[in-house]
Amino acid sequence: MTPLIAILRSIRWRAAGVAAVIVVLIATPWWGPRALSHLDFFRVRHVEVSGQRYLPPEDVLKRLRVDTTTNVWTDLHELERRVKTHPQVKSVSIDRNLPGTLVVHVTENLPVAFVSAAGGLRAVDADGRFLPIDPSRIAIDLPVLARADTVLLHLLANVRSVSPALFGEISDIRRTGGTDIALTLSSAQVRALASITAQRLADIIPVEADLARRKARVTELDLRFRDQVIARTQ
Repeated sequence: MTPLIAILRSIRWRAAGVAAVIVVLIATPWWGPRALSHLDFFRVRHVEVSGQRYLPPEDVLKRLRVDTTTNVWTDLHELERRVKTHPQVKSVSIDRNLPGTLVVHVTENLPVAFVSAAGGLRAVDADGRFLPIDPSRIAIDLPVLARADTVLLHLLANVRSVSPALFGEISDIRRTGGTDIALTLSSAQVRALASITAQRLADIIPVEADLARRKARVTELDLRFRDQVIARTQ
């Protein structure tokens, strides 16, 4: 065996030995990761953010407060807690992609409407919480409400879940007195009870399609009567 071959074999065995030790430490639930947290090899070099729609990735990075001195074996629960403080974050989980990447999986509190507020319209979620979404920076089209009425906001959230296309037609929703509400759609005004469900509201879809085929000009669709959609035309 030549000296060069012997040296190469020695290097391979040492590398294999180091790798084996690291694998054992990773598999050790308590003191293993703590020991690895002191190795420069596992310093954070990259952070990936996934799942966000309106939330800027840089907002997540600011909440994380990590840099290249942070080790990937740091407490992930603490990092998740930091990100969760953002009002637009509904849930978050963080994984490690060794040796130096943190992967942040975000589920957002999605906006369902714009509400009139000081300084203009503000995006809110289904529970009426204001979200830090700047409509001048992010293209977003939502129904408008005069105030954060959670009954109407929950209705909008359910409509988006049941029929995204119908949700996209709604430009505003409001109470009109008593138990009645009104919605402005791209094709007509809709009157309904405030207790209406998203499934019941979706009953107007086949009616709209039928009226469109007949080229009827609709002024109002009334859903206040059980199992009926009353169309008022010009």
